[in-house]
Amino acid sequence: MCGIVGAIAQRPVSAILLEGLRRLEYRGYDSAGMAVLEAPGKLNRVRTLGKVARLKEELAATPLPGTLGVAHTRWATHGEPAVRNAHPHVCRNRCVLVHNGIIENHEPLRQAQQAAGHAFTSETDTEVVVHAVYDELAAGYALADAVRRATTRLVGAYALGVIDIQDPDRLVAARQGSPLVIGVGFGEHFIASDVFALLPVTHRFIFLEEGDIA
Repeated sequence: MCGIVGAIAQRPVSAILLEGLRRLEYRGYDSAGMAVLEAPGKLNRVRTLGKVARLKEELAATPLPGTLGVAHTRWATHGEPAVRNAHPHVCRNRCVLVHNGIIENHEPLRQAQQAAGHAFTSETDTEVVVHAVYDELAAGYALADAVRRATTRLVGAYALGVIDIQDPDRLVAARQGSPLVIGVGFGEHFIASDVFALLPVTHRFIFLEEGDIA
C-alpha cells in the first residue's frame, strides 16, 4: 500500500507533510517524496529511496518552503524501486500529482500520450495521470475540471492529490476505489490516505465517497 498526505494552509506545510508520512509508515513502502509550491510557478521537489527518515535528512539539507504541498510513500507496482519512479510526479512544470491505486489501462494511455509528444521519465502507471491532467489544464480548464475530465479516461483505482503549479490557492483531491480523507482545520485543509496521518493537525474529517472530487 502507498500513503498520501497533502496540505494547503496559511503556514509552512513541509513539517506537517513529513509527520503525516511518518504516521503512514505502517502501510509499507520503498520510497518517499514531497513537493511544495514555494510561489506561483516555483515548485520544489525531493524524492528518496528508503525510509521517511532518509527523506527527512534530505529536507534538512534542502528545505521546502511553502504553504501548499503533497507527499507520498510508494510501494513499487509498475516500475522498480527507484527515485525516478517515486512520487510526486510532475508534468512540464505545470501539474504535480500523487497517486495511490493502479491504473489498469495505463499502457494504451501511455502510447497515446507519447504519440502526442509527452516524454515519460518513469515506468509508473501514475505518470499517465499527471500527463492527462496537464493536457486538460493546457486546454484551458481550471484544476478541478481538469482532474474531473482526466479521470473519465482512467480504468482502475485511484486516490489523487493534484496541484496546478500556476494556481497556489488550490489543492484538488479525487478518489475511486482507494481511500482518501479530507482534514478540516482553521483556514487550512489536508488530505491523507488515513485519518491517523492528520491527527496532529485536526480532528475534523470529511470522508470522500466513490467518484468524489473536492
